[in-house]
Amino acid sequence: MSLSLSFTNPILSRYVYSAAFSHPFPLSHPHFLFLSPHSPTKSRFHILYRVPQRATALSTTASIFQDIAASAAVFAGAYALIFTFDTLTRKELIQQSLSRKLVHIVSGLLFAISWPIFSNTIEARYFASLVPLVNCLRLVIHGLSLADDQSLIKSVTREGNPKELLRGPLYYVVMLMLCALLFWRESPVGVISLGMMCGGDGFADIMGRKFGSSKIPYNQNKSWVGSISMFVAGFFISTGMVYSYSALGYFELDWGYAMHRIALVSLAATVVESLPISNLIDDNISVPLASMLAAYFTFTY
Repeated sequence: MSLSLSFTNPILSRYVYSAAFSHPFPLSHPHFLFLSPHSPTKSRFHILYRVPQRATALSTTASIFQDIAASAAVFAGAYALIFTFDTLTRKELIQQSLSRKLVHIVSGLLFAISWPIFSNTIEARYFASLVPLVNCLRLVIHGLSLADDQSLIKSVTREGNPKELLRGPLYYVVMLMLCALLFWRESPVGVISLGMMCGGDGFADIMGRKFGSSKIPYNQNKSWVGSISMFVAGFFISTGMVYSYSALGYFELDWGYAMHRIALVSLAATVVESLPISNLIDDNISVPLASMLAAYFTFTY
């Protein structure tokens, strides 16, 4: 008996097809779903995709309340995180530069880890995206000095200048929002991109500042230790996140296949981060975009 499926991705407005298969499935060929353009004959690739459920009349209210509660929990966690690191900085238990990078690492990863607490409806990604959207508006307001929040400024800026909020920190939350909207839980691309931007880039800065005496020949602002740390941290954090979402059933992976691809994505993001282009494009843009493109193409046929 053979079966063929056809449905539409709500974000990318593309048809998603599965290959015809027979039962039982061969162990060496797991059941993959193929995301393709409007014409099913063009450039298929196996972005692994599980269709979000449309809420029935009976479950709509419950799903909305679940998503509202999840958004509130993530909001509370984000503010608690900022408050915690601000307190540690004020008590001089950690340096401001370290506090800023720890916020960079932890906040984005906690945001990605929180996605499973949202409902399985199509609209869940929009509720999750409210969190970085509100933070985006907050950064714009304080970056333009329309309001003053010294704890925020000290936690996420290098020099304590409010205008810094309109650069790296703003790009950071925009990328969080894009990963949630475009990829969500059904694709490894989004979580790998966040793993590289938050974990990889964050550890690169921490280790590079502390041990980075040996500089990369083509960029004296970057070190070998920083780049190696980015590759290793980004690889393991991305692998852990992808494994978690795979274990939760959001997509299926052949791990012999996936590990090599994640390593290639980590290498591509590390090379881009090491390039002397920081004055042209912020790392919070170049690293996640490079990761998205690399993951998109390495997870295709």
